[in-house]
Amino acid sequence: MSSTHRNEVSREQVLAYRVAAHGFDRSSPAPGVLVMGVQDTPTGSARQALAAGGASLDALELVWSFRGAPHLHRRADLPALAAALWPVDDADATARINTAVIKEGARLGVEAFRVTAEAFREVVTAPMAKGEVSTAVSASVPESLTYWCVPCGAQHISGLLFQQAGIFGGIGIRSEGGKTVLAPLRERFPVPVAASGTTELVRAYLRFLGPATPVEVAKYLGTKPTVVKRVWPDSLAEVRLEGKKAWLPASDLDALLSAKSQGLVRLLPPGDPFLQARDRGLVVPDRSREKEIWRAIGGPGALLAGSEIAGTWRAKAAGRKLDVTVTPFTPLPSAVRRKMDAEAAAVASARGASEARLHIAQ
Repeated sequence: MSSTHRNEVSREQVLAYRVAAHGFDRSSPAPGVLVMGVQDTPTGSARQALAAGGASLDALELVWSFRGAPHLHRRADLPALAAALWPVDDADATARINTAVIKEGARLGVEAFRVTAEAFREVVTAPMAKGEVSTAVSASVPESLTYWCVPCGAQHISGLLFQQAGIFGGIGIRSEGGKTVLAPLRERFPVPVAASGTTELVRAYLRFLGPATPVEVAKYLGTKPTVVKRVWPDSLAEVRLEGKKAWLPASDLDALLSAKSQGLVRLLPPGDPFLQARDRGLVVPDRSREKEIWRAIGGPGALLAGSEIAGTWRAKAAGRKLDVTVTPFTPLPSAVRRKMDAEAAAVASARGASEARLHIAQ
């Protein structure tokens, strides 16, 4: 792995560096972190994440991208993103979809993605309900990529493959009346022939969520570290973080070494890019608090104070108003409490509420 520098860095430096890299100072309507998209889980949280960073909501498209999860991306970035997400080889493709329900089908490797992407293009020519698309696509792909779903009483394509292949099929997604609707993208691009730009995707992770290791990047991409090592970028700086080697772009090393907390306060939704780092124990050292923030289902938002996750928050609509309840991990300084009203108002605005009512749980 390429290395041009070796330096000891602290946890505090890393977190302060990431806060700056993510643009939480709201100095730009188009922060660079948008190259990674913003996860929309739960539905609507991506727009709240963009509001937390002061980013523009223009020219964005919701698609299934990283790990098949819904993300908002810049529409202009989608062709290059699809090429970068295309499996590097058969081993990579198999690693991404290797589940118990399609063990045999997963061995098809890249071919599994190609036939599913082509099925999407044949089936989805106008807006359709997700279930309707799934039924039609399931009937169009090799049987080894499907399994018998007992609750539905039907043969289904693997959900993991179905959602990861959506972007390659030129499919956008949206929510209508609580249901997921799939539709062709405004400008459909061809199914990728080979992966292209994957190294730059890895570099983007290292820039915004680094310094990091191949293991952490692999978890983010949903593949194996051996795959990531094959597309590992050049011109990286090696640092030691809590006694372990980690890397980030050499051009960002000075920013890391000089990083200091900016004293910002932000209410981050569950899918915020800042919370997508795979070194969760570094971001939130307390194991019980880590489990609270990254719940598998129904996770809360996170209170960012300076460079630290200082608590959780949840919001509940009350007519046209929004009740925002913050539960701090420890008593909050008065300076943090003073800034929270404005952040609660930003959340309310992103959700279309007329007013926010902030509550701080004791």
